[in-house]
Amino acid sequence: MGTTRLKSRRRQDQGSKWVRITMAIFATIGVIDTGSITFEKWGWIGTLACPGGAEGCDKVLNSAWGTLTVGNELTIPLSFLGLISYLAVLVMTILPLLPGLNENKADLSRRTWWSLFYISCGMSVFSLLLVGLMVFKIEAFCFFCFLSAFLSISLLALTILGGGWDEPAEIIFRGILLSLAVLIGGFIWISAVDPNRSPEITLSNRGVPPKIKSTSTPFAIDLAKHLKDSGAVMYTAYWCPHCHDQKEMFGKEAASELNIIECAADGENNQHALCQTKGITGYPSWEIKGKVESGVQTLKDLATSSGYKSSKNF
Repeated sequence: MGTTRLKSRRRQDQGSKWVRITMAIFATIGVIDTGSITFEKWGWIGTLACPGGAEGCDKVLNSAWGTLTVGNELTIPLSFLGLISYLAVLVMTILPLLPGLNENKADLSRRTWWSLFYISCGMSVFSLLLVGLMVFKIEAFCFFCFLSAFLSISLLALTILGGGWDEPAEIIFRGILLSLAVLIGGFIWISAVDPNRSPEITLSNRGVPPKIKSTSTPFAIDLAKHLKDSGAVMYTAYWCPHCHDQKEMFGKEAASELNIIECAADGENNQHALCQTKGITGYPSWEIKGKVESGVQTLKDLATSSGYKSSKNF
């Protein structure tokens, strides 16, 4: 009888093989989802087609909460953390299924189930925070974000159902502690990066971009005049932090010389219809000599692409 209980417990510790396989499939979808966003941000792939409208995805992914600042200058897309998390889940799900691990398979399975629980629980709580942020603060719809939230919650549910847990009370207790920690940390981060709290980068009124603080160099002013005279257009959205970064590169004096088109439908003096006609899907976008280029451009690159020639230093 004691032997039978021991064997039953070992089988239970290993959990469900089919649940692991299902989780591996979900994690793979998550890797594709977050990986696509990350690689698009890094310029490794082209512009993504967002179901439900590209403007909503751009507004969410390019918001102040779409990136994380590491150190003083390095920024990484928030989706990169999701990519790492889904990769970790994928590894944890398939590791005990690999051949040649028979001796320590039960112990490895138990450890990976706990790892899967911690990761999926943290992902689920943080995803719900981001969905709330997206709906109530940013007020936009992003299909990729909702998909990631659905996958995270599904992975947590599968972990709880398929993990073969002996002590439900223990998993509930640990889950509550982890959820509280993620909630507190998440709320602190959301509040800290809120642009409405920063006097340096603030939306004074809804639909109005932040004020530019930097001072223009003579070169930047001359380049901006040349861009305007040559018909170059900068397409922006008031909520886009990268658009603000581009303007800060010029400085307030030079930026006032640029031909800037507001594309956000709720932006002040917007030309949303024109942006749609032009096929603008990413911000900022530059139209120079009939060619549209998305992303922040250096002043040197703008000078080269527009045919600017001057003795002023870059």
